[in-house]
Amino acid sequence: MNLNEKLANPAPLGLMGFGMTTILLNLHNAGLFELGSMILTMGIFYGGLAQVIAGILEFKKGNTFGTTAFTSYGMFWLSLIGLILLPTLGLGQAPENIAMVSYLGIWGLFTLGMFLITLKGSNKQLQLIFGTLALLFFLLALGDYTGSAMIKTLAGYEGIFCGMTAIGSALYQVKESVVNP
Repeated sequence: MNLNEKLANPAPLGLMGFGMTTILLNLHNAGLFELGSMILTMGIFYGGLAQVIAGILEFKKGNTFGTTAFTSYGMFWLSLIGLILLPTLGLGQAPENIAMVSYLGIWGLFTLGMFLITLKGSNKQLQLIFGTLALLFFLLALGDYTGSAMIKTLAGYEGIFCGMTAIGSALYQVKESVVNP
């Protein structure tokens, strides 16, 4: 890499992919509409592929945290869509309830670890994004574990807030790139 080469900040792309897809899925979780091709498509392309691309670009910039976060959550979206779609295509069984609890729980633990890492820095936006995302994963796992529609609905509204924090952070960073090019 040319040391004089100036790279754009890939974080807004990853944050927008995460934020917008998270809001759409959680509008479903909140009970506002059914899960359909719109959410699945966003999960594959914007939540999944765009975040993986952002993670690869963070790698090129030498940002280990950004690489780990964007690539991992991009793969989360792709794997979640796989869990939903593959059984409908006859390519495996749908996961049992306890398997989904485990899936969501392990993502919650990973996210909790990432949240704790953000506490070492001063970026309050990252702390809010990762803190609300960890809570979201744990609420979703608890909702699946208990079968409580109320917890799933609460998770949906909390997830909408989480997605909004990511979009806000992305837009702030885009604004900064215009104000301070």
